[in-house]
Amino acid sequence: MYFRDISFPTAQENIAFDEVLFQLAEKHGGGECLRFWESSKIFVVMGRIGREEMDVITVHTQKDKISVLRRSSGGGTVVQGPGCLNYSLVLSKQKHPELNDLRLSYQWISAKLIQALHLSGLEAYFKPISDLATGPDEKKFSGNAQRRGKHHILHHGTILYNFDLGLISRYLKMPQDIPEYRKNRPHTDFVTNIPIDPVVFKGHLAQVFHATALQVPSPEELSFLKNFLDY
Repeated sequence: MYFRDISFPTAQENIAFDEVLFQLAEKHGGGECLRFWESSKIFVVMGRIGREEMDVITVHTQKDKISVLRRSSGGGTVVQGPGCLNYSLVLSKQKHPELNDLRLSYQWISAKLIQALHLSGLEAYFKPISDLATGPDEKKFSGNAQRRGKHHILHHGTILYNFDLGLISRYLKMPQDIPEYRKNRPHTDFVTNIPIDPVVFKGHLAQVFHATALQVPSPEELSFLKNFLDY
């Protein structure tokens, strides 16, 4: 597995590069990887079947000129920007049989995340189907989603560590489907930042997954990225 710490200038490029890594593994033998990225600009991204009119407070996104994008995986609509660390995993189903079951795959990957967070000095726990939470009040700091192929999965998620949490209430409506542990709490009472050093955490998660550093995008990856953006 390769460890990739690669952030592009735009949200569109960052979202598309996850898809590039997945497609290269699924169809071209690209192999497994762990990628980190963070956006310098605020944007909203919906899951594969998200509906802007149901999820987004468009009067605010339009007024503030906030981009509303879509990713290829499932999951809910989220706000991203500085202080929100993204991690992406491209994993082989053959190497990891646990990944063939959707619910078990979330549990298995979350256990790895929790292990890395413990190394960073943070107590965290898994809240099905795909959240990570912390503290006695069970506040969410990480949401996760997947795109599943025949041979590989793309699993990606967010880690809030220094994010402006007020932006979530400004741009997102209350989701239609909420986990039981949320207890109908509004965004401001449900979501939190966690006190981690992102550089240290990246190293710990790479250690847990035994990932070897490979930082620079290859010409093949950049060519695929251009094709995705031009499509």
